[in-house]
Amino acid sequence: MNEWRVVWVPDPWRWGALPADGVLGIKDLPGEVARIGLQPGDPVFVTPDSTVDPGLLEFVLSPVFRRQDRETKRNYGTDIRLLLNFLSSRDVPWRQATEQDLTDYRVWRCEALQNPERIGGSKWGREAAAFTKLYRWAAVTPLPVDASRREDRAADSVSSRVSWLTPRTWGLWSDIGLRGHTRNGLPALGWDARTEMRNTSFVQFLLSSGLRRQEGASLLTLELPTQALRHGRYRHGLVAGAVTRSKKDRTFYVSVDALDQVELYVQSERAWAVQRAQVGGRYDRMPELRLITGLTRGMDPKVQWVDRNGVHGEQRLRRLGWRERQWLFIEGPDGPEPAWLWLTEQGVPLLPDRWEGVFRAANSRCEQVLLMPEERKVTRTFRMAEVRGKTPYATPHSTRHSFALYMLIALNQLMERQYGLTPADRRDFALLFGDPWFLVKTLLGHSDVETTKRHYLAPVSHLRLESILALANTDDGQREIEDLDTVFARLARDSAGIQDIDALIDVRPEVER
Repeated sequence: MNEWRVVWVPDPWRWGALPADGVLGIKDLPGEVARIGLQPGDPVFVTPDSTVDPGLLEFVLSPVFRRQDRETKRNYGTDIRLLLNFLSSRDVPWRQATEQDLTDYRVWRCEALQNPERIGGSKWGREAAAFTKLYRWAAVTPLPVDASRREDRAADSVSSRVSWLTPRTWGLWSDIGLRGHTRNGLPALGWDARTEMRNTSFVQFLLSSGLRRQEGASLLTLELPTQALRHGRYRHGLVAGAVTRSKKDRTFYVSVDALDQVELYVQSERAWAVQRAQVGGRYDRMPELRLITGLTRGMDPKVQWVDRNGVHGEQRLRRLGWRERQWLFIEGPDGPEPAWLWLTEQGVPLLPDRWEGVFRAANSRCEQVLLMPEERKVTRTFRMAEVRGKTPYATPHSTRHSFALYMLIALNQLMERQYGLTPADRRDFALLFGDPWFLVKTLLGHSDVETTKRHYLAPVSHLRLESILALANTDDGQREIEDLDTVFARLARDSAGIQDIDALIDVRPEVER
């Protein structure tokens, strides 16, 4: 073996069956790992000669690394492993890496034509941050890389993995990818619809709320919004700071229609999954179960529970991260059931990263239905643009991008036309409530409006309002507002990266494939 490896410390219930005589001479490996101070999700770096690097182990145990959340630890661990392999190929111990070594590595990662998997500026920025933390902690001088130095940052730092789908394109993607329809809009024979309601409800919930994957995926049933706004079309809820990227609570809004879909899922698919799990005794076998005994009222509610050992505990709801949330149960009519909203077919929490697989399967089905066999032979990365344009493609984060684009256009239309604001009125409105950019930034929970413009709304950040909301003439000479589908269709034609049905090439009748 010529490469470094990373072994991830598992959660306590995921160790599986260990040999009776121990592992590598250690009788109680989980106990020894805990004694060292390693936590679930921590990386352990194994050298090419199959020994644990003591320096990197100290780094993982240090406050510098310890204060990172679990997802960041996984990202940093993966990034550092790639650097270790690069340095190992040069016979350079990681502590002895120079600025030239890191410059060469950056060139290879970002620019080298011989590298078939080059990365963009945003990805390099994350890697540079990981390396900077490592070498600062190790007190290596001079620093071989410093994310705060201009020369160590990439110019193209805006993510290129942004994707926008217009509302009707989301409809097409959902119908084919999640509901199993054919290109003619008819249900396909033999379609397995066991999780259809869960998947479509989740997508609509994210599209309506703009929540991130982890924020929406870790909701508890008791957190579903119930407070209706005026006219009753939207409800607002609070997303707990512990599951957000900024670690700050924020209000979110979601349409009543999306919530109705979620409620239908709760009463049907979810209820059936819970019942099967209860009958099969699945919850009795779960290693960790906290039965909720109370929820305080007020602006900062606390959850109170009792565990299997009869030990009582409580915590503020906003401080419960997604890992703790999967242990929370409520007393249902037929026994304990998860408080976690989105469940697998087995009735256990569907963890946030598992949604990536749901979206990949939906993308694959869209390709099966909309592409010819010879077109599917080439992977998406290497397909010609005209082939990629024949099928919609989405990720969980695409829902957030699309929400931002929809809200910007809808708010612009509302402020400019429905309210009949003059330029002076518009300035006054912006001073009082903020312009649409500011409002969308607030809905997304960004700290800086420039983040909203550069990372989420690049297609329209350069366009004037008049270009987005050009009015159509009516027969009587009056000018009326375009419907949103028409606005999106025109915007997709004028801007790169927006997927719209009109832009899909060669949408032909169903043929034998």
